[in-house]
Amino acid sequence: MVRDARDLAVEPGGRLTLNIMHFARALRAAGLPVGPGKVLQAVEAVETVGLASRRDFYWALHSVFVNRRDQHELFNQAFHVFWRNPELLKRMMALLLPALRAELKRSGPELSPRLAEALQPRRADADHGRGREEEKREIEIDATMTWSQRELLQVMDFEKMGTAETAAAKAAMKRMRLPLMTVATRRYAPSPAGRSADMRATLRRTLRSGGASIDLARRRRRVRHPPLVVLCDISGSMSRYSRMLLHFLHALTNDRDRVHTFLFGTRLTNVTRHLRHKDVDVALEKVAGAVEDWSGGTRIGQTIERFNRDWSRRVLGQGAVVLLITDGLDRDAGLGLDAQMERLHKSCRRLIWLNPLLRYEGFQPKSSGIRAIMPHVDEFRPVHNLQSLEDLARALTHVGPRRQDGMRRWTEEMS
Repeated sequence: MVRDARDLAVEPGGRLTLNIMHFARALRAAGLPVGPGKVLQAVEAVETVGLASRRDFYWALHSVFVNRRDQHELFNQAFHVFWRNPELLKRMMALLLPALRAELKRSGPELSPRLAEALQPRRADADHGRGREEEKREIEIDATMTWSQRELLQVMDFEKMGTAETAAAKAAMKRMRLPLMTVATRRYAPSPAGRSADMRATLRRTLRSGGASIDLARRRRRVRHPPLVVLCDISGSMSRYSRMLLHFLHALTNDRDRVHTFLFGTRLTNVTRHLRHKDVDVALEKVAGAVEDWSGGTRIGQTIERFNRDWSRRVLGQGAVVLLITDGLDRDAGLGLDAQMERLHKSCRRLIWLNPLLRYEGFQPKSSGIRAIMPHVDEFRPVHNLQSLEDLARALTHVGPRRQDGMRRWTEEMS
């Protein structure tokens, strides 16, 4: 007969509440917003549902610790790792769950790096009693390793980063700048070195001098950065990369004007206004509240069609540059995507496709969505680490051709 969970939790030697508290700490270390209040709520939820069913226990904790859809995968991995046991229900009844040990063998899908780092036991501070001389020596060693760690961080895949690496990468993105090339506009500005004469200014100068002399005024075209439009895929296959790239897009939006960001999965969402908030945490929280199809499927053709219909005339003026961030894996198998990509390509100055799948040397465009996109882009670049973002920044400092010959040959070879 199953007893009430409250009786078991307070029983001498029982560790249910303690294990839930350690589980909550692991979730918080992995990046979930878990505080002391949620620990109390989790204990109350377990007391309510009891311990008769593993499924009820899972969903009781899930209802407390998971607030957004993107947190489900991390919680699911943490639950099955932290509470793993062949006879889980019997152990739970006895409330003698052993602590997670590092030598447990992994099975199933690959564990999230952040979760693996959060579940590792913390090292005791054995160096607390060291003298100042040893402490200085340790600081000097850390200083010599700084450059090596930066180089490693530059080429580390976003998907493989742990909590510390992710925080360092986000800080690097905050300092990153994207120096877009400048283009001449239709408007003119006064300039002594201008090539064309400004007849109106010349006439005004002549009238002020009484017509005794003609002082020729000159002008030249004004130059400014073209608008930058970002279309970022937030489907399940892109979620880990798109979350990191949102920090880069936030820094980009606050660094220059006329940056427009759209997120798409099964629908299109304009998040430009939210990313303009100076605080990145507040900005991303507003983005998470505005997006309803995070980590779901992808309908690239429909979302591009909606962008072309509702937004292209508003944001693609004055020779805008478009960054399309997606892996090209389309739920609708590329239905209608070819025509929409052709229209998008004709509406902008340059269309650059950023694809994390290009990090693999043996990449082949086998997906129908990838084949539909490739003929209509000017550049095809990887986006999976900090180095790829820096390469993108260097590539956008000059005006490239509308269609690179190398890109065309590569497309024909792959086809």
